[in-house]
Amino acid sequence: MAGCGCEPTPVKTRAQQRVLWLALALNAAMFVAEVATGLLIGSTAVVADGLDMLSDATVYSIALAAIGRSPHFKINAATLSGILLLALGFGLLWEVARRFHAGAVPEGLWMMAVSLPALAVNVIVLRLLSHQRNGEVHLRAAWIFTRADVVANVVVILSGLAVLLTGIRYFDLVVGAGIGLYVIREALEILKDARAERTSST
Repeated sequence: MAGCGCEPTPVKTRAQQRVLWLALALNAAMFVAEVATGLLIGSTAVVADGLDMLSDATVYSIALAAIGRSPHFKINAATLSGILLLALGFGLLWEVARRFHAGAVPEGLWMMAVSLPALAVNVIVLRLLSHQRNGEVHLRAAWIFTRADVVANVVVILSGLAVLLTGIRYFDLVVGAGIGLYVIREALEILKDARAERTSST
C-alpha cells in the first residue's frame, strides 16, 4: 500500500534491478550454451540444466517486473515462478523417459566442460541474491531458483565424470531425473511460500 513506508527505497530498488538484470543476462547466455552443447553431445543432464537456466531467466524477468509493484502483484509473480518451475520439472522427467528408450552415451568431458562455467555463473548470482533471500516473496523465489541451479550444476559435473570413467549413459539419465525431481521440490517450496504470504496479507 502506497504511503505505508514499506515500499523499497529508490536506492534499494536500483540495487535489486542491477542484480536481477545481471542474473538474467548470465542465465540467458548459459541457457543457449548448455542446451546447444547438450543436444550436440546427447546429454539429458546438460539439456536439463540448460532449460533450468531458461526458467531462471524467466523468473528474474518476472521479479524485475514486480519491483515497485503492489504486494499482491509480487505474490502473483512468485506464484507464476513456482508454476513455471513445476512445469519444467515434469518436462525434464518426460525427456528422461524419452531418452531412456532412445539415446546414446553422452560425452562426459563435454558435460563437465559446459557445466563448470554454469556453476560459476550460478554461484555468482546466488551470492548477489543472498542479500534478498529474506526479503520480498518474488525475490525469495529468485533465490530459491538459483540455489536449485547450483545443486544441479554440481550433480551434472559428477555425472559427467562418472560417464567419462565408465561409459555408462544411465548416470546421465539418473542425474536428469534427479534434477527434475529436485526442481519440482523447489517449485513446491516457492508455491508454499507464496501461499503463506498471500494468507498473511489478507
